[in-house]
Amino acid sequence: MKEQLTVLKNEALAAIAEVSALQALEDLRVRFLGKKGEVTAVLKQMGGLSPEERPAIGQLANELSEKLTEAIAARRAELEALFLDVRLGAEKLDVTIPGTAREVGKQHVLKKTLDEAMEIFIGMGFTIAEGPEVELSANNFDKLNAPEAHPSRDWGDTFYFDQDSQYLLRTQTSPVQVRVMESQKPPIRVVSPGRVYRKDEVDATHSPMFHQIEGLVVDKGITMADLKGTLNALIQQLYGAETQTRFRPHHFPFTEPSCEVDCQCFKCRGAGCAMCKGEGWIELLGAGMVHPNVLRNCGIDPDEYSGFAFGMGLDRMTMMRYNISDLRLIFENDLRFLRQF
Repeated sequence: MKEQLTVLKNEALAAIAEVSALQALEDLRVRFLGKKGEVTAVLKQMGGLSPEERPAIGQLANELSEKLTEAIAARRAELEALFLDVRLGAEKLDVTIPGTAREVGKQHVLKKTLDEAMEIFIGMGFTIAEGPEVELSANNFDKLNAPEAHPSRDWGDTFYFDQDSQYLLRTQTSPVQVRVMESQKPPIRVVSPGRVYRKDEVDATHSPMFHQIEGLVVDKGITMADLKGTLNALIQQLYGAETQTRFRPHHFPFTEPSCEVDCQCFKCRGAGCAMCKGEGWIELLGAGMVHPNVLRNCGIDPDEYSGFAFGMGLDRMTMMRYNISDLRLIFENDLRFLRQF
């Protein structure tokens, strides 16, 4: 058995010295020193030895175990150091080389204008309300005092989903106001941004898909003065404190009285130029006092409550704010254009 241990020792040390991988080294440890390893197998044969031979063989077996454990630990340290040197060489980094610049994205110019407007409205106490883009015809027209065959439906005729004309892509975000008034009791102060759709021809100022921001206030004692004060505050914060506004009589089926709101051309300051087509004023939005029929259709008593509403095109607001001459540029996703903002 002594010769057997000596042969085992020489074989194990030679194998440990030649191993070149950590996993292979672990396999050798299990092979020689594991519970079912070769050294253990030799020790199990000690039962057949005489009492005089057992101490000597036991001592040799223990020395072999210690020797192999030390050799394995030393070889593991060598391999780890070697692998570390290889890794450091492969992953070395020259900190003096300039870094690779990463292109940072920006907000789209429409989103930027929308965020500015929403911040202003929230500062005035409005909350944001949203609704579906596929809307009921009743919410889009009838409850807004524009029943079937009403002349105002001609210019607002849009994309329908069924022959009965019950579902359509909304032509305005006003249906959100209907949903709010039907689900919430006054006082109400909401602003509703979103995409809308109409069968417009694509040109420098029109698109079949565009964006609107509409506002609604309903409470006791609301007057036209409240509407004018709100819109003046919005326009002056967007375009500057010196910006002047003009309110012109108009007609909308869902407001009475109604008005169009212009702001003095920010380029020529009223003198007349190509941007304002020589008029000195630029049309911004439509507004008015909520029609009593609209309040009544939504379950609100017009004898007790009054309100005002307004709607503006976010796309044209953006064009005027950033002096963009063609609406199509906003939707073409040309980075050369969008990076300017």
